[in-house]
Amino acid sequence: MHALIVVAHPDPESLTHHVARKLAEGVALADEGHTAEIADLAAEGFDPRFSAGDHAAHRKQAPPDADVTREQQRIDRADALVLVYPVYWWSFPGLLKGWIDRVFANGWAYDERDGKLVKRLGHLPVHLVAIGGADPGTYDRHGYFDAMKTQIDHGIFGYCGARVVTSEFLLESDRPDRTVQLEAARDLGRGLFSAIAA
Repeated sequence: MHALIVVAHPDPESLTHHVARKLAEGVALADEGHTAEIADLAAEGFDPRFSAGDHAAHRKQAPPDADVTREQQRIDRADALVLVYPVYWWSFPGLLKGWIDRVFANGWAYDERDGKLVKRLGHLPVHLVAIGGADPGTYDRHGYFDAMKTQIDHGIFGYCGARVVTSEFLLESDRPDRTVQLEAARDLGRGLFSAIAA
């Protein structure tokens, strides 16, 4: 099976990137037939700006831009989608949100037809891995876990019919010893496809 791991962070030496690589390592360790591709949105120069062309594609007045089609094809080749991202302002970074805005488009991720919604990604299992600097008590006290679940799990993936299989928060990322987060990431990768089957 094949996992597409999308990472959104400008620093290739960040904890976010290390977590993505450990996830990919775990996928490969789980079964020699499993593969993982890391889509580094920053390094690849993905343009997150929702343009007039994207708006025309949304209204089905024009085909999607070539960069959007490429990303959709990457997802279509995957048996699982994994998003690895730092928490910025209690959500995705703008780069990842823009990727979702442009790629999870009307006509591909969902269809709006005659006032009815057709969810087109029911086949796609999704895993979310958020990297945060705050402690779990802060997230819990302010309702951030629930807010992010509503916004991301339900508001984005639920709308398209994709099932969020796991939603993990690797918190307190400012600690100098990252061993705990990296071991957790490798374990997530190892269990990625067994979690889908469960």
